[in-house]
Amino acid sequence: MSRSYPPVSLLGAPTDIGAGHRGAGLGPEALRIAGLPEALAARGIDVVDRGNLDGPRNPWQPPTDGYRHLGEVVEWNRVVMEGVAAELAAGRMPILLGGDHCLGIGSITAVANHCRKAGKKLRVIWLDAHADFNTHNVTPSGNIHGMPVACLCGLGPQELTQLGGNAPALHPSEIRQIGIRSVDEGEKRLVQEHGLDVYDMRYIDEVGMKRAMEEALDGVDADTHVHVSFDVDFLDPSIAPGVGTTVPGGPNYREAQLVMEMIADSGGMGSLDIVELNPLLDAQNATAKLAVDLVESLFGKSTLMRD
Repeated sequence: MSRSYPPVSLLGAPTDIGAGHRGAGLGPEALRIAGLPEALAARGIDVVDRGNLDGPRNPWQPPTDGYRHLGEVVEWNRVVMEGVAAELAAGRMPILLGGDHCLGIGSITAVANHCRKAGKKLRVIWLDAHADFNTHNVTPSGNIHGMPVACLCGLGPQELTQLGGNAPALHPSEIRQIGIRSVDEGEKRLVQEHGLDVYDMRYIDEVGMKRAMEEALDGVDADTHVHVSFDVDFLDPSIAPGVGTTVPGGPNYREAQLVMEMIADSGGMGSLDIVELNPLLDAQNATAKLAVDLVESLFGKSTLMRD
């Protein structure tokens, strides 16, 4: 079960530019305060904290033509894409500390481009309560943190769908969504039309988390780069209150640990996002501490007492 990991770089993206609540911009510092760099270093991993990326301030304006803060979202994602790409090119594993989930557009675009250049397959494991497959004409809010998967799959404004010079950055067959339990009506139709592979909570309840993750990781091999996009609202709010968009009925602590341990066992993780942590809504940084605990499991910490 043990494996070695490449050197890790932490990249903070302190913005709530794509969200509907203020506070996700404080997420990177909350994760640092909760001890993420030290926890990874204690596992023998070479960790460098690159500090925070810089992008435009949040103007906190209403949507225009179905998109809120589109120009600022594009600029933040460009900065994230360039930062993640530089770490991958240097042979390091980037961990993006968000920030809201719109930043997954830039992060995953960089990873997808890297995989194309390296001739590797890509598997995105999207851990989230939401499908994030809205477009400007079905979104109830205009908040772009509800649109990143659609943008990555080519549905959205050209500035985002072609951020990395390829449209789309992803094919729906390259992504697996785990823990979904809140999908808008128009969004549900788009998810079905585009054939997203969704393991929602109903399915997980029926077959169990172990089988769901076995299916989500099926086909991952030595030639696969696994990107984990971990939205903290994936977790049940009873254990993770520090998010802006809580949805009851999510994975409990042990289910979440199993998800992370099985991803670690696959041996394929090459990049990671941790997003939507909002310490303004948290209780004594408990959600950040839980996120650090789960990330440790992604890096091989296990409760297994057998060889």
